[in-house]
Amino acid sequence: MPKIGNFNAYKLSLDACGTDTWNARVTAVRDLDPDLLGLQEIVVDEDATPHEQWDAQAAETINAFAADCGLTATIPATPGRPHGVAMAANAHRAWYTAILWKPDVVGFVPGSYRPLGSPDFWHGLTTSAFDIGAAEPLTVASYHGDPFRPTGRAGETLRIKGLLRRTGGVKPAVVVGDFNALSAALRRLRWWQWRQKHYDAEPYLKQRHDDLEYQVQPNRIGKRLRRQLADREPTKNLLRDGYMVDAAAHLGVPWHPTVGHWPDGQGDPDPWGKRRIDLILVSRPVVPGLQEYGVQDSTAALAGSDHLIPWITVDPVKITAPEARR
Repeated sequence: MPKIGNFNAYKLSLDACGTDTWNARVTAVRDLDPDLLGLQEIVVDEDATPHEQWDAQAAETINAFAADCGLTATIPATPGRPHGVAMAANAHRAWYTAILWKPDVVGFVPGSYRPLGSPDFWHGLTTSAFDIGAAEPLTVASYHGDPFRPTGRAGETLRIKGLLRRTGGVKPAVVVGDFNALSAALRRLRWWQWRQKHYDAEPYLKQRHDDLEYQVQPNRIGKRLRRQLADREPTKNLLRDGYMVDAAAHLGVPWHPTVGHWPDGQGDPDPWGKRRIDLILVSRPVVPGLQEYGVQDSTAALAGSDHLIPWITVDPVKITAPEARR
């Protein structure tokens, strides 16, 4: 059964190739052994690199990392996209997303690659389709959410929803990424409970710092009589009416954070604590095939990035043909 993961590799740059941190990232991926991997935070030094060379350097970085991991990101080059790598970026910033895969296990569908950037995405969105042995190809999207604007993230997920829709339904799809926000998914309702609770508990209730606007519902920040609740609108757009499900919540696995394991000073300042903002969402046709969910928290994964690697397995035979909604 194909294994699909996601990795925000913390400012992965070509200059880091061969370093201990690079090798830790590679080891983490090799230990996981995914068949498909969403990748975020491939970066190019914007000050030292001419704008017209950003894509070439990003492509070189992604190819080097993919090769070290035993994967590929190679697609047919075209005159408009000459680098032949499944990647995307906002044209104004040298931060990239990408999709990597095992070419002997899953097959890239020619013509399916589509990179999207500004104005729709703060970071680029990489999408492609793959033959995994299901009745029709699986669309995969590698996403990195707007870190500073909740309304921006909500707009981004609506755009993703539009990319996946088809008349009366949704394509077989998996969206993986650093959403920079908590999931709106709910826990299963137990017989003794009168209402469902979010799978991800509220982490911001007692926090007091300048960055709360980026994660908390705006009318609740600093209010004594109103709890500082997380803004969950981005994923709410995708989860509504079962359009997609959050793999971890749907399978009911024990909660596990994907960030918060690096103390301040090791990476970027982190006032948020332990959270799960790296998500794997699967569309309605893929839900019956969803088998396993986990988080790669090996020694190498903990050392390599400030984000851990969530992963799922899917049974292609159980992925259903999309049907019109009544």
